Amino acid sequence: MDKTNYGILEILRRNARTPKTKIAKHFNMTETAIRKRIKKLESEKIIVGYRAIVDYKKVNMACSFTGIDVKPEHLISVMKSLKSTKKIVSLYLTSGDHDLVVEIVCENMNELEKVHEQISHYEGVERICPAIVNEVVELENIAP
Repeated sequence: MDKTNYGILEILRRNARTPKTKIAKHFNMTETAIRKRIKKLESEKIIVGYRAIVDYKKVNMACSFTGIDVKPEHLISVMKSLKSTKKIVSLYLTSGDHDLVVEIVCENMNELEKVHEQISHYEGVERICPAIVNEVVELENIAP
């Protein structure tokens, strides 16, 4: 990782749809060189995906960021179970208040409650702490 790669990551983090030509111009490089760098960041799993930031409430959907506390001996098996849970769109191994944090997106609050209930029954899960997203607040530093 060099300064240019960190810069590319920052540009893509702010707006993943930034044209490669614009990134190339910013770094005074060719589009081909930028494309190769991005491809390498993807192949090394530094960039693990791209996605839109959606205000789910505006489309009558429900989203939560849910902290999960897990008995240490069950951490791997719980992560495997969570990875196969259809409504979970992101899974993070964390330090701090919770062992894991998941982002869950559902068609409605009833479905979200069912997913939380399902997770609470995974062997080794001690507690779940949902934080329901009420509104997406647009930040100027991530606007296109």
